[in-house]
Amino acid sequence: MEALLPNVIWPEIWQATLDTLAMLGGSMLFTLLLGLPLGVLLFLTAPRQMFEQKWFYQSLSLLVNIFRSVPFVILLIVMIPVTVVIAGTSLGVAGAIPPLVIGATPFFARLVETSLREVDRGIIEATQAAGATPRQIVTSALLPEALPGIIAAITVTAITLVSYTAMSGLIGGGGLGDLAVRYGYQRYQPDVMVVTVVLLLILVQVLQSTGDRLVVHFSRK
Repeated sequence: MEALLPNVIWPEIWQATLDTLAMLGGSMLFTLLLGLPLGVLLFLTAPRQMFEQKWFYQSLSLLVNIFRSVPFVILLIVMIPVTVVIAGTSLGVAGAIPPLVIGATPFFARLVETSLREVDRGIIEATQAAGATPRQIVTSALLPEALPGIIAAITVTAITLVSYTAMSGLIGGGGLGDLAVRYGYQRYQPDVMVVTVVLLLILVQVLQSTGDRLVVHFSRK
């Protein structure tokens, strides 16, 4: 093993893997907390929905599209001053989470909106006819019916965040991406690059498999 991977320092690989998981978990948590309500708001205020607000929806939609269209590498650099204010640093796991959240939240919100649009309008109308309040309609009809689609959206977002965490290594964000940049690219140690790529591929596969199983499970209910 040492002959094949002479430059790989396994304790550093292990620590970088833990850092990547920490960035993924922290950013995913805040993305869910911000993106789910944002996606619901986009859906509810869209044309022909319960709280149709044309100008509000168009303004919010434009804002979401702007953040979605900014390449993440550029967002990492632009957000450095903001990240320092929020996290106290622009480096390491703490410094990577704010731009990860800003980059992933609009993406996730759009996926949530799309999932809610796929809910049968008859279910919403039946719930309204039963005298349910808007909050009850959202929590008892919309979200449960859209749950498989939302889980799929969470899976796609989590996989996107894995690639974002790797890119954050360009500005010292820590994790496997940082290790790949510092050792695999700058010091030209291809064995380190291969190991980090394989670990990222395994992580993506685990996320996809778990998400697929959950989608199938909740689709049967």
